[in-house]
Amino acid sequence: MGGTSPHLVALWAWLLAPGLLLAAGSGRKWRSNIVLFLADDQDLLLGGMTPMKKTQALIGQLGATFANAFAVTPLCCPSRSSLLTGCYPHNHLVRNNSLEGNCSSPVWQKFQEPYTFPVYLQKQGYQTFYAGKYLNQYGDPKAGGVQYVPQGWSSWIGLVGNSKYYNYSLSVNGREEKHGDRYEEDYLTDLITNRSLAFLQKHARAPFLMVLAPPAAHSPWVASPLYKSAYSTVKAPRNGSFNVHGKDKHWLIRQAKTPMSNTSVEYLDNVFRQRWRTLLSVDDMVERLILQLKSLGLLDNTYVFYTSDHGYHTGQFSLPIDKRQLYEFDIRVPLLVRGPGIKANQTYGEPILNIDLGPTFLDIAGINVSLTPMDGQSFLPLLENRTPVNKWRSDFLVQYTGEGCSGQDPHCPALGPGVSQCFPDCVCEDAFNNTYACVRTLNPINLQYCEFADAQDFVEVYNLTSDPHQLVNVVKTVDPSLLEQMNQRLIKFQACSGPSCRS
Repeated sequence: MGGTSPHLVALWAWLLAPGLLLAAGSGRKWRSNIVLFLADDQDLLLGGMTPMKKTQALIGQLGATFANAFAVTPLCCPSRSSLLTGCYPHNHLVRNNSLEGNCSSPVWQKFQEPYTFPVYLQKQGYQTFYAGKYLNQYGDPKAGGVQYVPQGWSSWIGLVGNSKYYNYSLSVNGREEKHGDRYEEDYLTDLITNRSLAFLQKHARAPFLMVLAPPAAHSPWVASPLYKSAYSTVKAPRNGSFNVHGKDKHWLIRQAKTPMSNTSVEYLDNVFRQRWRTLLSVDDMVERLILQLKSLGLLDNTYVFYTSDHGYHTGQFSLPIDKRQLYEFDIRVPLLVRGPGIKANQTYGEPILNIDLGPTFLDIAGINVSLTPMDGQSFLPLLENRTPVNKWRSDFLVQYTGEGCSGQDPHCPALGPGVSQCFPDCVCEDAFNNTYACVRTLNPINLQYCEFADAQDFVEVYNLTSDPHQLVNVVKTVDPSLLEQMNQRLIKFQACSGPSCRS
């Protein structure tokens, strides 16, 4: 019989449909399922994974742990936008958590959301499920309200606004669902868990993508009644840069009061405990979902990822609580992965960025990442031992655009305009000119080089081999040729897009 089989023609037409961008000859079971647990404000360096005993056992010990995982910006909405698009902030243009800062704005929805990883996977035939916090301004009436469902999601349970545990609204596939303060029905972390288990029961036979984004460990730090008394004697770590004056640092760090007052220390210790308590319910979520995957016979063909949108600090450089700074405690995140072909108890030292998650998901699905606008790169070859260590990136970009208030803080009138996030004792965590870009390099030297966009063109440089807590800014003592080299590298990074960010 001559000619081509009509079944083969139909198959190729499906494979090459617009938007699928299939990677040729990958040889993988590209229809593996993908689950992402995305915590909020969970640090790595200050013990943020300590409450996650089940998560570490079920994902890290049965898969891989990445010791050098980073967020490319230390604030919720810009960081989540980077995770979704696989792009650095200078390419997705989300500056802060406000609608004016492009957080979930109509401009974002029109020009960036069509290129987020769920859109690609949905076109590939994946059932896609999202539950929890999305972007801080999601659901705002000026951005479509609760009726708007972001592109790429087959099943959508999106939290309206920022993190809450009770008394919130959800958009359930575009329909508003209001919740109160009853634990068994409304506690958001548990609600996400229960809705996720129901989704699994319904879509057990289809390739699926699930993103579970609980509010923990973000404020207002409301623990489940099961855990409200946990960690009653725990205090924030007192080592490293805790309660240390940030001399030779940007003015925003220098303005912190050192030593901190007793009221500030008591406040941050209480926050530290409450954050850990909220994470215990997330740990339960991970366990319940993995057990469900196993009972349905899906676990062996499912990649499970656990990470956070950025880090956090409690007392470092006498800043009571928050994120938004360039230092390791705010940009390092936990990252654990298990899945097909990943050996147990693996630890990787290569730098992995949150912009690499989207490309990795696409790679798992057999999609050619190089034909997308993503700046990140898939780390699936690392997990499958197909990429030599010396072929992986050695440096990357960290960016942040400061956010201030045009008027005076009514609680801290002496501070004047331009600052924000002023916590106990009027110590401010952000300002308009807390705007910086950094090159962070791990190999061959462990270095951070940062330039501020302010009137001083302030620069901070740290040798993290000799100074892991970034106590000493060495900009005035380091070889000027190195400063020039880092400046040129930073200029190139800030102009990169797609492949040029990966080269």
